[in-house]
Amino acid sequence: MRQPELPSVPDAAKVKAANRTDDRLEASLKAIRRQDFKYEQARHLLWRAGFGGTEAQIRYLADLGPEKAVDLLLNYKSADQPWPKEDAFDKDIMRPPTAEEREMVRRAQRSQDEEALARVRLERQRREQQDRRQIAEVQKWWLARMIETANPLEEKMTLFWHGLLATNYRTIENSYHMFLQNQMFRKHAVGSYADLLRALIRDPAMIAYLDNNDSRKNRPNENLARELMELFSLGVGNYTERDIKEGARALTGYTFEDDTFVFQRQNHDTGGKTILGQQGNWDGDDFVRIILAQPACPRYITRRLYHYFVADVPSEERGGDQSLEPAQRSVLRALAGTFSQANYEVKPVLRRLFLSEHFYEPRFMNDQIKSPAQLVVGACRSLNTPTRDLSILNDALDLMGQRLLHPPSVKGWEGGRAWMNTSTFYVRQNILAFLIAGKRPQGYDASAQTQPFDAMALLAPFGADSPEGRGDPQAVATALLRLALGWAPSQGVETLRTHLAARKNVVNSSTVSELLLLITAMPEYQLC
Repeated sequence: MRQPELPSVPDAAKVKAANRTDDRLEASLKAIRRQDFKYEQARHLLWRAGFGGTEAQIRYLADLGPEKAVDLLLNYKSADQPWPKEDAFDKDIMRPPTAEEREMVRRAQRSQDEEALARVRLERQRREQQDRRQIAEVQKWWLARMIETANPLEEKMTLFWHGLLATNYRTIENSYHMFLQNQMFRKHAVGSYADLLRALIRDPAMIAYLDNNDSRKNRPNENLARELMELFSLGVGNYTERDIKEGARALTGYTFEDDTFVFQRQNHDTGGKTILGQQGNWDGDDFVRIILAQPACPRYITRRLYHYFVADVPSEERGGDQSLEPAQRSVLRALAGTFSQANYEVKPVLRRLFLSEHFYEPRFMNDQIKSPAQLVVGACRSLNTPTRDLSILNDALDLMGQRLLHPPSVKGWEGGRAWMNTSTFYVRQNILAFLIAGKRPQGYDASAQTQPFDAMALLAPFGADSPEGRGDPQAVATALLRLALGWAPSQGVETLRTHLAARKNVVNSSTVSELLLLITAMPEYQLC
């Protein structure tokens, strides 16, 4: 099958803007008025602070009003969810060898017992293969959680921290450590960034990924110290190479045994250190405390949050505030101030942002390219499609460039327009066809019969599933476009009406599914 030409997503955004008439809101952190929080704003909130929602969920939030809607998303209770805990996966696949096993290897090496050593290597390979199977199960577990959770912001923020504080499974090859890290991100999702940073320097996955377990008192490894400042807290230009070296000394002794953090006091550099201008006999917690005292820290994290939830803005080192318009600079300064005053609690920052007029400016609505996770999870949550096969969904995320628990580098995923190319767009269309119709590039999946998609249910809130509504192609087309895109472009309405006319205007589950396939192939569907 010939791959389709890559659509111009920015052009689609311009077409969307041209069809709107309310692009005059001023950029402001002033709270949005109750009367201005309508269907479009509720839908925008659900997509940005989560992974989209059904028509009923959108209407429910719109009826609640902005404050109650935002608080409903922010003030979730994780304990109410029956998700697997830390014993859900096998923690001993990649366990360290016992004393007896180590002694057996030493004896085999001394006696040059190649047969015994070969058995050790085969056992190691068996465990590695088992662990690769388990990481796939962890990926599917997290994907299912994103789709099914009653707390979408919790999972959206877990994904945010995973992209910002990135760790790749292939480097550490320990699926249980990746699971523990994922749980750590979830625990601190909208909580204290300061606590998260302190937990991060004790996280076995991060310690192994950035080689701090190989750091020695007289030979400190600088990887964790460098990324802690450059990518996790301050950004380039807000520290020196000496700060990195001194920070690495502060982190000596921070390691782990099996699944548990261990501070090796005998391996810790107890000498005096100067980090970011502060002198003392610092350890890792002192290093974090000094970082948190820097004005650059709240600026950096709020900028990353703004980039994730509002608009694509360049990092400070790639143009700084001069690359932003005055309104955005003002908003970012105010959010950084809120973050500082809240002692690095994330929730007050998100609450102020999600309640602001700025967040709901029309230029930001339906203008963010969906990440692969946002695309797949959002389709399941907003269209109520069957999940069908988590393994296929997981593979599709990989092909679209966002393999969960495998970010491409410590910088995480670039995101934005990097998600889109001719190859990934082809996969995007195929996976949506799979979710809606069970259709695969070659034929149909068995789930097309075992997990049928009730497309007509999408029309019920509009009354378009009634006998009267079924006779109105305009109403059906507008309802589906409004739900799937957030608006109903005239060209899109005409496309759907033409298709229905070719089906003699019969509106049933089959024809509605066909309309959804047309909608999800539109460039506008790639945006949220």
